[in-house]
Amino acid sequence: MPPSLKLVIQSAAGKTQSFDLPHGVFTVGQDKGNKIVLQDPTISWKHAVLSVQPNEWAVEDLNSTSGTYLDGKRVRGRHLVQAGQAITLGSYSLKILDSSQAAPPPPQAAAPAPAAAPAATPPAPQAAQPAQEAAAPHKRREAKLSPEMRIRRDIKRQVHKELLDRLDLRRMTAENIGESGLQTRARELVDQIIDDVKGKLPARIDPQRLADEIYNEAVKLGPLEDYLVEDGITEIMVNGHDHIYVERAGRLEMADTTFVDDASVLAIIERIVAPLGRRIDESRPYVDARLPDGSRVNAIIHPLSLVGPCITIRKFAKKPFTVDKLIEMGAMTRGAALFAEVCVKVRKNVIIAGGTGTGKTTFLNVVSNYLPDYERIVTVEDAAELQLPQEHVVRLESRPANIEGSGAITIRDLVRNALRMRPDRIVVGECRGGEALDMLQAMNTGHEGSLTTVHANSPRDVMSRLETMVLMSGMELPVRAIREQIGSAIHIIIHLARMMDGSRRVNKITEVCGMEGDRIILNDIFEFKQEGVTPEGKVKGQLQPTGNVPTFIEEIRARDIPLDPAVFDPMHSEAFAR
Repeated sequence: MPPSLKLVIQSAAGKTQSFDLPHGVFTVGQDKGNKIVLQDPTISWKHAVLSVQPNEWAVEDLNSTSGTYLDGKRVRGRHLVQAGQAITLGSYSLKILDSSQAAPPPPQAAAPAPAAAPAATPPAPQAAQPAQEAAAPHKRREAKLSPEMRIRRDIKRQVHKELLDRLDLRRMTAENIGESGLQTRARELVDQIIDDVKGKLPARIDPQRLADEIYNEAVKLGPLEDYLVEDGITEIMVNGHDHIYVERAGRLEMADTTFVDDASVLAIIERIVAPLGRRIDESRPYVDARLPDGSRVNAIIHPLSLVGPCITIRKFAKKPFTVDKLIEMGAMTRGAALFAEVCVKVRKNVIIAGGTGTGKTTFLNVVSNYLPDYERIVTVEDAAELQLPQEHVVRLESRPANIEGSGAITIRDLVRNALRMRPDRIVVGECRGGEALDMLQAMNTGHEGSLTTVHANSPRDVMSRLETMVLMSGMELPVRAIREQIGSAIHIIIHLARMMDGSRRVNKITEVCGMEGDRIILNDIFEFKQEGVTPEGKVKGQLQPTGNVPTFIEEIRARDIPLDPAVFDPMHSEAFAR
C-alpha cells in the first residue's frame, strides 16, 4: 500500500496548513480556477504545476514573475521533487511529506482541494538570493518599529485572523448580505473578540481603540481612516504595511500606526479601486483612482515596489477652497484674484502650471468658480477630482485597459469627443501627452476660455513642455508651426510654487503675447517677491504687480468689466493685497 501523502503550505508569516494530497495534477496560483489557490501578490495567476504520481513527484514553473524554487534553486522546466524538499513560490513554501514525515494536521484543515489564505508578503527564507534581497527593506523597517507598535501589530494580526475565521464570507455572499450588513456583522464580531481577550491585553493598550482599528482595517480603510478625517493632513503615504507618513502643514511626519501586514494593504487598495471598475494585479501593478470625497489615490504593488504595497492619497478639503481662503492663507493677493477672474470672464485660455504638489488642481477648482452658470462646461480628467459648482457640467473620465489589454479610453480620446458635445468651455484636469495638440486646436477654433493644468517649473518651461507634448501626439509638425499654435492659443499662465516652508503660493501670472521671430513672448503681470524668512522658518513675501499691463486691457474695457487699472501698479500693491 503506497504511503499517504500530506501537502504542507507555509506562508512567510509562519502560518502553516496541512492537507491530504491525493495523486493527480495540481495547478498553483492566484486564480480561483487553480487546484491550489495562493492569494498573494507574489504569486502569478497560474504560477506552477505540481504533479503527484504513484512513483514520481514533480514541479514545473509556468513562466511566473517571481519564479519557482526547489531547495533554493530556480526551477526551469520540469523538476522531480523528493519528500521534504522545499518548493518556494513567491512568499510561500510547499512541502510534500509521506506518512513517515507528516505531522497530524489540524482537523479543520483537511480538504481535497487545498487553498491557502492570504498572508504577509515578505519572501520566504528558502527563496533564492534575489528574493532575499527584496526582503531586505522589510528587515530594515522592522528594526525601526517601537516595541509597543510591534506588540500592537501582533495582537491586531491575531484578532484579524480570528475575525476572518468567524466571519463566514462565503455564506454571507450566498445570502446576498450587502455592505451595510457586512459592516454591522464585522463590528459585532470584533467587539465579541475584544471582549474575549480583554483580560489578556497589555495595560497600555485601549481595547476600544484596538477594536476600532481592527474594524476599520477589516471593512474600511484601516489606519488611514483617522488621517482622512483630520483636517490638518493634506497627504497620506503608505510605504509597505509598517510605514505610514502624513503631511501636516507642508511637513512630512511618520505616523504612529501601521497595518497588520501587506495583505491588509492590498485589501485596502482593492476596496478603493473595485467600485471604480479599475484593477491592480501582477499584470498591471499600479493604478490611479479616487475616493468618494474626490481625494486622489495612487497605488503600486509588487513586483514594481520592493518595499511592499504603496498608497499615496492626496486629500481634498471637505470644504472646497475659495478665493477668500487662498488670500487669507497668503497664496495670492486680492489684486491677482481680481485679474484671474477677469481673464476667465473675457474668455482667455488659462494654463495653471507648477511642480508636483503645488496645488494646481485645487487652484483650477477655484478659478473654475468664475465660469458663468449659463455656459455648458465639459471636464476631462484621468480620475475625476474637479468639484465645479455650476449646474450645466458634463464630467468625463478616462478608462484604463481591461485585463486583455484593450478597451482603454485616453484623455486625448475624451478631448476629441468633448469637441462634439457643443461645449462653451473645456476644462482638462491635466495635459501630459498628445492631448495637448487637440487642446491647442480646440482653443484656436472657437473654444476660448478653456482651462487646464501642466507640470512645469516656470512659465517659460510651460512653452517647452507644450512643444514636447504636441510632438508626443505623433504629428510631425515643424517647431515653428507648434510655437505659433501655442502663441495664439494660450493667453495666461498662472504658475504655482511650493516654498521652502511647505506653503503653496502663486509665483507668477504671465501673459503670452504671441510670436516674435522664432520665440514666444511672455509678459509677467504679477510676480512673487520673497523678503526673507521668519525665525520660525516661514517664508516672508507677497505676490506683487510688475507694472506691466496686459495687452488685452482694451478688450476688458470694451466688455464693460470693472477692473481698476491700479491693480497693475506696484505703488498700489498694498491696497490690493487683501
